Amino acid sequence: MKVRVDVMLKTGVLDPQGEAVRHALGAMGFAGVEGVRQGKVIELDLATDDAAAAEAEATEMADKLLANTVIESFVVKVLG
Repeated sequence: MKVRVDVMLKTGVLDPQGEAVRHALGAMGFAGVEGVRQGKVIELDLATDDAAAAEAEATEMADKLLANTVIESFVVKVLG
């Protein structure tokens, strides 16, 4: 079962990479970009056919390793 984990910095946490991207976009002529937040996407291929079990396992993985829950939040989505 494929599962996707989207990890983003929490609101209020400074995002220097996002700010660098915002600045570069402005320098390239893309006016009107007021903010950029950069994150990461992790796709997992789990050895189960049970969507609920896959979601629970991926959530535990994200909570323990894939995301730094002090400064990042995550969303788990079962892709099938």
